[in-house]
Amino acid sequence: MHHDTDLIEIVAVGLAVAFVLGALANRLRMSPLVGYLAAGIIVGPFTPGFIADQELANQLAEIGVMLLMFGVGLHFSLKDLMEVKAIAIPGAVAQITVATVLGWGLSAILGWPTLHGVVFGFALATASTVVLLRAMEERRLLDTSRGRIAVGWLIVEDLACVIALVMMPVMADIFVGTDGAPPPTLRGVAITVMWTMLKVAAFVAVMLVVGRRVIPLVLERIAGTGSRELFTLSVLAIAIGIAFGSALLFGVSFALGAFFAGMLLNESELSHKAANDSLPLRDAFAVLFFVSVGMLFDPMILVNRPLEVLATAFIIIFGKSAAAFFIVRAFGHPSSTALTISASLAQIGEFAFIIAGLGVALRMLSVDEQSLVLAGALISIMLNPMIFRLLDRRLARRAAAEAAAADALQGEEEEDPLEHPALDVDDHTIVVGYGRVGRQLALLLRDRGVPVVVVEEDADLAHRARDEGLLTVRGNVASEPVMLEALPGRAKLAVFAIPRALEAGETIERMKTLNPALTVLARAHSEGEVRHLLQHGADGAVLAERELAFSLAEMVMSTPPYRPVRKVADDDTAPPSDPAPAAA
Repeated sequence: MHHDTDLIEIVAVGLAVAFVLGALANRLRMSPLVGYLAAGIIVGPFTPGFIADQELANQLAEIGVMLLMFGVGLHFSLKDLMEVKAIAIPGAVAQITVATVLGWGLSAILGWPTLHGVVFGFALATASTVVLLRAMEERRLLDTSRGRIAVGWLIVEDLACVIALVMMPVMADIFVGTDGAPPPTLRGVAITVMWTMLKVAAFVAVMLVVGRRVIPLVLERIAGTGSRELFTLSVLAIAIGIAFGSALLFGVSFALGAFFAGMLLNESELSHKAANDSLPLRDAFAVLFFVSVGMLFDPMILVNRPLEVLATAFIIIFGKSAAAFFIVRAFGHPSSTALTISASLAQIGEFAFIIAGLGVALRMLSVDEQSLVLAGALISIMLNPMIFRLLDRRLARRAAAEAAAADALQGEEEEDPLEHPALDVDDHTIVVGYGRVGRQLALLLRDRGVPVVVVEEDADLAHRARDEGLLTVRGNVASEPVMLEALPGRAKLAVFAIPRALEAGETIERMKTLNPALTVLARAHSEGEVRHLLQHGADGAVLAERELAFSLAEMVMSTPPYRPVRKVADDDTAPPSDPAPAAA
């Protein structure tokens, strides 16, 4: 056995166990995050068997935090926030305040220092982006009023966490200080706050003035080389490099630097390519981040401090959810919207781990207090799908009752004017993917009078398709509710313009089962992908590179060196020459 293999061990064992438990959690209709955290518990120091190197795990987790925050910045949408700012901004701020106060109240009962209670409460206030978006997408709510409010609410929570990442080191300097140091004076506090704000302002100014021009220019030049691996490397180098450089030069956190790097890339035309190319590595390090968080959790806290764990879970699942419900109702939205927002926020995730971890590092939170946050996260993420299923049943019963009493209660039902109606189209073409290929195809079909329904997972591309007048379903076509919303049973043709043959093959098989008369065409990038698509029911598969070669060959053969010249027979009369122009 080779020596010094700690890094390989934690990556190999951590990813393998996370894969098995993540797949099991997904099978049980829970978030895979539960499996990743459980994998960390298994390879951590509090359970028997293999124990991973905690110090290496923490360093890998830092990279995971950088890439997670880079992804948050890359998908940060001020437009989505502005659409629902009237409720999302005050509502999220009020809900964060209530959750923080509840957490602080529990800490006061337990006798913790006030600063620890505030950090603890704030860690319980922010929901997991991964869990919320997945629940919304499964229920086809992302493009409804409820979904937009939930996403806008989440954006405000993310911004609050970014601000917390800036302010927590300042608060630690003021209230924690160093051992034996005298208590801070008002002047010292003011100087500390001003100095931090100046450093952050300098960082933001440099990023806006230099980064906004330099980063897109670099990406354009690298993309022009045609090297995909070089482009992916440049994106990751920018994300991690800015995070590290910002910490080194300006003293801001890795997370804040990575967030700004993502925001700047978001403005570039290459942002979608950057997001797609960096996604696999982001996902891998995100898994390692959750594994490292699980390694910090001592399962014995469930036995030794069960009442504290239950109280923490109660704040997350009921306390802040109740606050969200009453806030949404106070803004005049129907109870169905309020219940959906409440269920969406009844869990905590990645930002809670980041805040709690930073709190421990700054001595603003103890390890035991961090374990309570982790226990609350595990319980809330595990129970969140069950909460949504209960909500689905309640809303279904209410809808059935309202439909039965529609005549008697006409005009009195609660209506949500922003809910989008179901599609009503027949004999249409389904275009899966609205990227460079799918967009050109969809617009061409539309211009020729063919009814088109676009299915697109990316929010920005889905908005673009709608803005260009196309019926659009937002979501992953591999999800059955998303596929059914595109009405494949009533369609004549489906074209898969996405470069993911495995995902397309499974969906094609389901579409063909639903509508055997449907003609399906798909895009492939290898002979193996062509075979896979045809075996799963596609009527035709276009090998992109081969078709490009055919088109280029036709163009080459039409150029003067290769263009065929018409031969003139001997008995043919030569065409008359053009008459000479008359002299002036």
